[in-house]
Amino acid sequence: MTAPALVLVAPGSREPRVASVATALRAELKHARPEITCEVAFSAAGSSLPGTIAKVVAGGAVEVVIVPLDLANAIDIDPALQQAAVEARGVHPGLAVAVARPVGPEASLLAVLDARLRSALASARILELDGLVLSAESNGDVRGAALLARRARQWSTHHRLPCLVAVADGTGPSVAHAIAGLRAQGRRHIAVGSLFWASDEAYLAQTEIALRAGAHAVSEPLGATREITELLLARYAFAAMDLLDTEAHVADASGRADFAQIA
Repeated sequence: MTAPALVLVAPGSREPRVASVATALRAELKHARPEITCEVAFSAAGSSLPGTIAKVVAGGAVEVVIVPLDLANAIDIDPALQQAAVEARGVHPGLAVAVARPVGPEASLLAVLDARLRSALASARILELDGLVLSAESNGDVRGAALLARRARQWSTHHRLPCLVAVADGTGPSVAHAIAGLRAQGRRHIAVGSLFWASDEAYLAQTEIALRAGAHAVSEPLGATREITELLLARYAFAAMDLLDTEAHVADASGRADFAQIA
């Protein structure tokens, strides 16, 4: 039985580096699981998702798992992706589509964050720190916000330094507020760890603000790493289980959600 196709949905951006990282992630996924057809779509105005699904269907796919590259939300799926699944089934009769749960701020990403920050500190020749900021795109959903706060506590405990959370979209403290909060505690040597997957507009804005606010170093985004690849494949595998018996999901009278809405 052919494995369902994996369509990775990355946030859209005008930054060419975003497309570059998405392409690298696709290559990592193909290397890890060569038997899986894998394509990348971008979500934004004029989303490329319908065309990408049409491409994998033309290649022979009868099952598709949409995997959102979302490091903020941990449970909530973008309604636009759920709608895209419904529309894809209408456009391609017989096609089974599932939408995976977002990646969220998983603990395994802290190791990548550490590596990126060590590199930034070495480049800036910084030898001393007394404060950390964990910078993310958004607080995300309720579960994502709770996990982000937990990751900050874990990072703080690991390095025995105070760590505050900052987000780029206004759903929480800005990176400037976080740095000011640490300075109010008497901290002067502050670095920012970036929980972003690529150098999109939000990351670039956060970096500029952080440096203006006095951060000694700001780490590069996570990029196409083994840890993110493993998380994406885990979300894919879990969602793909709901494609094993499509008819049972549709006919289930117990009130269980349709397979395009879970995982």
